[in-house]
Amino acid sequence: MRARAVVIMAAGMGTRMKSEKVKVLHKVAGFPLIGWCVRTALLLSAERVVLVLGHQHEKVEEFLDQTFPTAPLVYAFQAEQLGTAHAVSCAEEALRDFEGDVFILSGDVPGLTAETLEAFDAACGDADLGVMGMRLSSGGAYGRLVCDADGLQKIVEARDCTSEELKICDVNSGIYRVNARFLFAALKRFSRNNAQGEYYLTDLVAAARAEHRKVCAHLLEGEAAEELEGINDRIDLAKAEKRMQQRLKKALMRQGVTMIDPDRLYVEAQVTAGSDCLLEPDVSLRGQTHLGRGCVIGQGAIIIDSSLDEGTYIKPYSHIEGAQIGPECQVGPFARLRPGTVFERDVRVGNFVETKKSHLFEGVKAGHLSYLGDAEVGPRCNIGAGTITCNYDGHNKHPTRIGADVFIGSDSQLVAPVCVEEGAYVGAGTTVTGLVPAGALAISRTPQKNLEGWVARHKK
Repeated sequence: MRARAVVIMAAGMGTRMKSEKVKVLHKVAGFPLIGWCVRTALLLSAERVVLVLGHQHEKVEEFLDQTFPTAPLVYAFQAEQLGTAHAVSCAEEALRDFEGDVFILSGDVPGLTAETLEAFDAACGDADLGVMGMRLSSGGAYGRLVCDADGLQKIVEARDCTSEELKICDVNSGIYRVNARFLFAALKRFSRNNAQGEYYLTDLVAAARAEHRKVCAHLLEGEAAEELEGINDRIDLAKAEKRMQQRLKKALMRQGVTMIDPDRLYVEAQVTAGSDCLLEPDVSLRGQTHLGRGCVIGQGAIIIDSSLDEGTYIKPYSHIEGAQIGPECQVGPFARLRPGTVFERDVRVGNFVETKKSHLFEGVKAGHLSYLGDAEVGPRCNIGAGTITCNYDGHNKHPTRIGADVFIGSDSQLVAPVCVEEGAYVGAGTTVTGLVPAGALAISRTPQKNLEGWVARHKK
């Protein structure tokens, strides 16, 4: 196999997106368009991946450096957008010492897979220039692949087509594989004598034919061709999202995940799940979320950047973000676990329980209507309904520490910083402001007083 490099064109603003954000940072399945393209390029085992950037290049570079910190990425800058050939010429310095094949991709084609590029590479063989095309029912605004008995002769942009050429349904996808030496030598000879006044990368075909070089056109059609469709506006973005959702959900189902109604499920690119998981309708799995084997996610639950160990049950309409949930836990319904939440094995929190930056050890139970913030709760504790850790004093957050086997009665307030030691009891309705020693009962209720006959007198 010859050496490989990849050039990704990603300099344009994408004005048809009607956005203040550069097009390649818009997301499909929670992952920026440029990220999908770079991920595919890296799967080709490329020696170098050159990103030709322009608008908002600092933001694009920041995302790529954070997401692919060890990848062989090189950045080139296209200050003025003068066409696709001009964009690729900006990568010449980064590839000056490279010999082999250069794959040229666009940064707004999220559906392209490495498998498709490998098939393209195999089909091109020893050709100096390979062009990947699509066979469509109508050519639309795509450049036409003009062929004769000897194969592909030229690519004509739609604006430059004759009436006969516009009838051609074999079109250019903008994806190429080119011999590096031929590529950069040819680019120096291109002109802007065309309808758009730009340097066209499509002129590579005529340049290769003029030098009697071997040219290959590799066509995809039907559903396979949809993989090559780029993003120009929000309508294209929605179509790409739908296709990517189908791809991601099929992959999870093939790995043993059950989805009651896949059309009513949302998953993002970095979600993983073990076998025998069950996902009910209207579930949303986002960010870097992992589900262990045998997890059940109830209807309407939203899980973001969280890890769930095997056998955990998230009941309907719970919201979980930035949490680590151990095995055999039960959460919800209508629970909210905020960032920094850690549950050990067999923790159970019920309806309208909220946690934030809290560590609940094995066997803890908080059945309903409680808030646990900045808290450490020891094994086998029971947290009564309406319990609140008062962790914020208006300026700073403070911790609450609860030892093993503690019972907290309903409607209690733990005013942090505070500690309830092992085996202690807190009576219902108590406000705890200081240490509760091990094995002690803390109670701060006002003694009950009964006024006999008060109701009758009050009614009279």
